[in-house]
Amino acid sequence: MSEGFINVLKPPGMTSHDVVAWVRRLLGVRRVGHAGTLDPPAAGVLVVALGRATRLVGFLPGVKTYRGEITFGVGTTTLDGEGEVVRRAPCRVSQADLERVLPKFLGDIEQVPPMVSAVHFRGRRLYELARAGLNVERPPRRVHIARLKILGFNPHPEHPRALIECECSPGTYIRTLAADIGRALGTEAYLSFLLRTASGPFEIGSSLTLEELEEAVRFGDSQKWLSPPEAGVGHLPALVLDRKGSRLFRHGNTVEVAGGMEPAPDPQYVLVRDDSLAFLGVGHLSRRGNDWILQPDVVFS
Repeated sequence: MSEGFINVLKPPGMTSHDVVAWVRRLLGVRRVGHAGTLDPPAAGVLVVALGRATRLVGFLPGVKTYRGEITFGVGTTTLDGEGEVVRRAPCRVSQADLERVLPKFLGDIEQVPPMVSAVHFRGRRLYELARAGLNVERPPRRVHIARLKILGFNPHPEHPRALIECECSPGTYIRTLAADIGRALGTEAYLSFLLRTASGPFEIGSSLTLEELEEAVRFGDSQKWLSPPEAGVGHLPALVLDRKGSRLFRHGNTVEVAGGMEPAPDPQYVLVRDDSLAFLGVGHLSRRGNDWILQPDVVFS
């Protein structure tokens, strides 16, 4: 059975669910999921999980990197190019102006989710309410922007455009960021282009288009398209078990770990290997007196 991760280069126009369904049909694998939705207009890295690797999605690093184009002086209903233009006015935003306000959006900031997002509101998705013509009050959410950089600037006399790179926490809406940056500059703005260049350890340089994936599968080149399950959790501290501990872990039992370890925080999630360094799964360590107890979370036989 195929299990692991596929680094897919999602094309614009498809939903993330469309890509999952396409992969499911191509491989004939029932359990398929993804790590982090990309909106239909966006392109870039979409990490697709197969088989038991779907249970590891929650342990993948959440940090993501994007390249986005912001167009100033124009506002749309969806904050991106898919919506209707609701406001348009010439503006004189310069690169120096943008450089001045960007530091305000670094670190922990609050964002109001857009109405076209998949956030739940009283049992329904916001985008469902938006399609019904409703606009509801949405509480802000805290996100983290680790890096925000200008890659290019087009000083159009009426509607300047900026290409930015953003490294951020999961749950960050780049379209909201674009609109908020425009607001900080005293004008409208919308996200006219978005490309995800990295999702955790998976980068766009090693991603495959759907056509490349189909060809690789046809020729049986699994080494090209399938990353092993542990590739997604390599950021976790590794714990190597002896033969007895490995046997207990494989059967879903807790394992006593010798004292002297000081993992932080408690519990500490770890990547678990046997004494031959074969991947066994992911577990978490909890303190019990002076020792630590390893509890299996996801087990690979």
